[in-house]
Amino acid sequence: MTETTHKRYVIIVGGGNGARMNSPVPKQFMKLDGKPVIMHSINKFLETDPSIEIILVLPEDHIKFWESMCEEFGFHKPVKIALSGETRFHSVKNGLEFVTEDNSVVGIHDAVRPLVTSKTILAAYKAAEMYGNAVPAVPINDSIRQIETTRSIAVDRSRYCATQTPQCFRADILKKAYLQDFHYTYTDDAMVVESMGEHIRLVDGNVENLKITGPKDLIIAEALMKADAQVFIPNKN
Repeated sequence: MTETTHKRYVIIVGGGNGARMNSPVPKQFMKLDGKPVIMHSINKFLETDPSIEIILVLPEDHIKFWESMCEEFGFHKPVKIALSGETRFHSVKNGLEFVTEDNSVVGIHDAVRPLVTSKTILAAYKAAEMYGNAVPAVPINDSIRQIETTRSIAVDRSRYCATQTPQCFRADILKKAYLQDFHYTYTDDAMVVESMGEHIRLVDGNVENLKITGPKDLIIAEALMKADAQVFIPNKN
């Protein structure tokens, strides 16, 4: 639990399907350590700040499935449902309709990032409260190359990073940014806000905060959760 002078919202975007998983079950509803991925993600925010307002963005045809899973798992947390749109941009824009206080900070989080830590969440919200925005990021450890038309060029990986979620913004800034027309280059919310002339501030993410998009990611996430749980098991000997 944490004290804050700004109301906090989080828009959790869960518009994915099971195509890359080769499963009829959307990836955000697949089981991770016995519970749907999306519920792990929601719980992480409520554990970090019980006063945070959860806005869950889902396709209309997933809502009944979500409701049935809530009954199955006894999940009765206060969650507002917004309908997903044609793209992530439109889904976030729909979620913003539930943000009623401009003197607030809005986080936008991928439903399929269940391993985000409270430390990452708090760092992003606190920095956004101070500076207007904050995006978690981690260093790139692999060597990387820039692809051009007929060749590739080695680049200095220390000048690059991988961004994560939650990406947090002051509500008035975010709402203004989402009044813009959609552009195909918008792959995350930071790009939408940056296109308005805002400078994006980075904070430390956590390397375990992977995005579950394929079967291997689910296996890795399961292993990371079990390894983390074992660290906190007291020694009874």
